[in-house]
Amino acid sequence: MAAAPVWSVDPRTGKQREQVAVEATAQEVDATVTAAHAARDALADRTVRAAFLRTAADRLEARRDQLVEVADAETALGPVRLTGELARTCYQLRAFAGIVDEGAFLDVVIDHPDDTATPPVPDLRRHKVPLGVVAVYSASNFPFAFSVPGGDTASALAAGCPVVVKAHPDHPALSELVAKVLRDAAAEHGVPAGVLGLVHGFDAGLELIRHPLVAAAGFTGSVRGGRALFDEAAARPVPIPFHGELGSLNPVVVTEAAAAERAEAIGTGLAGSMTLGVGQFCVKPGLVLVPSGAAGDGLVKSLTDAVSNTDPGVLLDHRMRDNFVRGVAERGRLPEVESPVTPGAGGEHTVSAGFLTVPASRLAAGGEHDLLLEECFGPVTVVARYEDDAEVAAVLSRLPGNLTATVQLSEAEAAGEGKGARLLAELTPLAGRVVVNGWPTGVAVAPAQHHGGPYPATTSTSTSVGGTAIERWLRPVVYQNAPEALLPPELRDDNPLGLPRRVDGRLER
Repeated sequence: MAAAPVWSVDPRTGKQREQVAVEATAQEVDATVTAAHAARDALADRTVRAAFLRTAADRLEARRDQLVEVADAETALGPVRLTGELARTCYQLRAFAGIVDEGAFLDVVIDHPDDTATPPVPDLRRHKVPLGVVAVYSASNFPFAFSVPGGDTASALAAGCPVVVKAHPDHPALSELVAKVLRDAAAEHGVPAGVLGLVHGFDAGLELIRHPLVAAAGFTGSVRGGRALFDEAAARPVPIPFHGELGSLNPVVVTEAAAAERAEAIGTGLAGSMTLGVGQFCVKPGLVLVPSGAAGDGLVKSLTDAVSNTDPGVLLDHRMRDNFVRGVAERGRLPEVESPVTPGAGGEHTVSAGFLTVPASRLAAGGEHDLLLEECFGPVTVVARYEDDAEVAAVLSRLPGNLTATVQLSEAEAAGEGKGARLLAELTPLAGRVVVNGWPTGVAVAPAQHHGGPYPATTSTSTSVGGTAIERWLRPVVYQNAPEALLPPELRDDNPLGLPRRVDGRLER
């Protein structure tokens, strides 16, 4: 049977643009993974790795106009958004190059022998080594930052791991183009092209996770797809780490005092956050707990005005559009659910933003209204009106894990008065990032960032954004009583690589 063609599709019209590639066969996946595995030694030198990452960023920037044009044709995200995302991606590549240069991620610890300890301590030298080939599953909604050149790829290469990317079907032409840019950057530093493999097709994605030379995987996508791959990773004869970002409701709690103090600003801010990128952000606020009464009414009015003025937008593909239209219709039919601004189809190829309201007591009680506690991908949020703090606590207790949780506090509450500290304590178990008086959309690439959360937000406790994302692709190894001449240079007493390390309990830089 002939391999299925891979087409680039215009989401604004639903029409095929061009054939980009063909879906990879099992033999082609094997060849791609084998080539990646063979490229490991070329990444062993940290100086080469850092230079490769910086050159990749330079080459992506040099082709910015072409890349943005191709990305917009396949995603309809717009040149402004895509230009910013590409800049973020290049910054991220350079940030990981800096991490590689510094070397602290190797976590070097040396304990010299101590016969006086109980029990005696032998000579122990510990550092971290790369896992091996990493499979990366691209996201639809970030064609640069969570795709071929994104955080999973950048952090894996920084760790010294070759990468094989399973391209997302929503932007195959861009994936091919970016992969070529990265391979050209690799060649400039003598790194084989196989260090960055690319495959297309659903079956290829399954073959990839099952391949015995794949040592770990990173995924960003749906709960259904991510869980299926997670289970495959665990079912292998040798299970592998699977770092998946699957889904998130990203709850927001607005206190009565905050609503009374700045209802209009909160409503406007919420509208901007939930409709940003046509609601296609993994940290979109999908559930907002708002007080009943006049203060909450003012917030809902502000939200109504702002969302009503939002133009219809194009989702990443027609499957997502159909799911959104069907999903908001199902939610809108539930008892006591109202639609101050009705979300749904905005045209043959677009969707209109909107929001639903429901008494918080309905969510606290469970039953059919549990549908409102599931992520709906697109420009919609659910506003749950609560009567008291007990209802807030009851709803929060029923939520699954999330990437983010947000609280809007009054000025006095933010200063430590009232319920601010208690709400932060309630939200902390629910999410990997707790936002105060802001909005969760916008994930800064910074050393302290954490983009992850309890299941089903992610399948591990790691982050996919920020410097510590590199830790996912490393494992610790300790050498006991190894002669100095046999030790890797990272662990020798004279520290020839100038690494930060901890020796006999003392930090050395």
